[in-house]
Amino acid sequence: MRINHNIQALNAYRNLSQTMGSTSKSLEKLSSGLRINRAADDAAGLAISEKMRSQIRGLGMAERNALDAVSLIQTAEGALNETHSILQRMRELSVQAANGTLEDDDRKSIQLEIDELVNEVDRIAQKTQFNEKNLLDGKTTNGFVFQIGANNGDSLTVKLDSMEASSLGINSLDVSDATKASSAIDLLDKAIGTVSEQRAKLGAYQNRLEHTVTNLQTANENLTAAESRIRDLDMALEMTNFTRNNILNQAGQAMLAQANQLPQGILQLLQ
Repeated sequence: MRINHNIQALNAYRNLSQTMGSTSKSLEKLSSGLRINRAADDAAGLAISEKMRSQIRGLGMAERNALDAVSLIQTAEGALNETHSILQRMRELSVQAANGTLEDDDRKSIQLEIDELVNEVDRIAQKTQFNEKNLLDGKTTNGFVFQIGANNGDSLTVKLDSMEASSLGINSLDVSDATKASSAIDLLDKAIGTVSEQRAKLGAYQNRLEHTVTNLQTANENLTAAESRIRDLDMALEMTNFTRNNILNQAGQAMLAQANQLPQGILQLLQ
């Protein structure tokens, strides 16, 4: 029996220190709900998790961008719907003006209404905005670029043509006689076709973006689940470890106390 070195106590202390360290880590994990709280917990897992988090946040913002793009397209399409209605009314008036039963004064009245409708077509084209950006005046030559993905290059460019009366070829409609009224009908047919084509493109863009939003939501959900499996804590398993370490802590403290009592036997021999 030796008194300078209590090997049993040293062993008990070493084991108790390890168990207390494990208990402290379990408490940290249980309080945060995370398996990885610092790089030392799992360096590779942390690196993968952080990359996934970047993608997840990027996907979330891309979804918002795509929804903004849908709103912009709906704004433009709503304005063109009104332009369509105006063009249909102008064509109706031109058909009326082409009728040989009308007098010149009748056609003058029709011309006045057509002129006002042309002004309204221009107003719609020049004043339709989304977030203070003009949509239908044709001045955004490079189109509207929407970032609809988490990475560089995941973008969609939407080009909107000018819908002003001059671009549609109806800025100088003249229905002062039947022949000119007939020509106006042809011009309006072309203008209606141009607006219809633009609306069809907008509809195609909107359908694509709605599918994009759904895809982004699915990708975000799947990536979040994958990141959770790497970084989040299995609470049931960690509670089991915590309970085990608690029991070992109590046992270690008791054994350390017992080991510290062993040198007392030397005193009994000396008595």
